[in-house]
Amino acid sequence: MAFELPALPYDYEALQPYMSKETLEYHHDKHHKAYVDNGNKLAAEAGMGDLSVEDVVKQSFGKNAGLFNNAAQHYNHIHFWKWMKKGGGGNKLPGALQKAFDSDLGGYDKFKADFIAAGTTQFGSGWAWVSVKDGKLAISKTPNGENPLVHGATPILGVDVWEHSYYIDYRNARPKYLEAFVDSLINWDHVLELYEKA
Repeated sequence: MAFELPALPYDYEALQPYMSKETLEYHHDKHHKAYVDNGNKLAAEAGMGDLSVEDVVKQSFGKNAGLFNNAAQHYNHIHFWKWMKKGGGGNKLPGALQKAFDSDLGGYDKFKADFIAAGTTQFGSGWAWVSVKDGKLAISKTPNGENPLVHGATPILGVDVWEHSYYIDYRNARPKYLEAFVDSLINWDHVLELYEKA
């Protein structure tokens, strides 16, 4: 199953002022496209061209760094675009999600503080996550393209803290970007959908 660059689920201006048209054009059209192109080439070379992106991620982890990096980043970004929407974010979570956040993460405010801290303290490039592991929600961070799939968990929310995700709009103020992401961009419906599947 070849990797394909998905269309953005909104137009390039939709996330302004929190994420600019210029950031989305570079991030989606250049960075994500490169992961797709390189991933397809490397998956074919590794004899994994017919596998799903999740399987490629799991099977290449620790064995084929080039393929893993591109496949994992493709997987991460497929969801990253859907984890944002115009008029998103804030503390109005769908019921089932609110219950899980209360019981597993100590409520919305604690989630927000811990999630932003995870993204801020991820040294260099990487991601911050909310995942389902052993039936419970957990917050974590990973370097580069690594994601919770390779640690026996299912991500339901992630934020990209590579510089190309925020530098045009926020320069080096990563915490400000993370705050805008949580307060104004998260698509809680997509988070709920993944939570129910997990």
